[in-house]
Amino acid sequence: MRIALYPGTFDPVTLGHLDIIVRATALVDRLVIGVAINSDKNPLFSLEERVSMITEECRSVSAQTGCEIKVHPFDNLLVDCARDVGANLIVRGLRAVADFEYEYQMVGMNRTLDSGIETVFLMAEAQHQAIASKLVKEIARLGGDVSRFVTPTVQEALVRQLHNHGN
Repeated sequence: MRIALYPGTFDPVTLGHLDIIVRATALVDRLVIGVAINSDKNPLFSLEERVSMITEECRSVSAQTGCEIKVHPFDNLLVDCARDVGANLIVRGLRAVADFEYEYQMVGMNRTLDSGIETVFLMAEAQHQAIASKLVKEIARLGGDVSRFVTPTVQEALVRQLHNHGN
């Protein structure tokens, strides 16, 4: 069985993330979405909310593609998480050259930690390349329309979360 890990904070999950997820399902039998706890990023949504959102968004993807999709929270090293879920492949999405420079360093470190785990990069489709969760949150916080960047369910969650936080 081919198992891949697609890690991220997913705060919130965007159409760019979903694009990479759909395309990654063509490569593997099981795709594990690793939701990083990463409190350093000061997420808007709790870990439980992010796991719930991505689980919900991936239900239809799994049904459409026939690929098993699991959601797995983690707070350890990426290579350790990959080992924990039985993945020997890490999927990373790239939007721009700046992403590549960071990812290039990460691959080098991960290969040093475990040479048996390979990393595959998928370029986001052109219409999704500018989407970043950080920017989506900022647009929503300032009352802008984020419907071109997230699903309606995620958009509702964003509005509700920002309202609850008084933003």
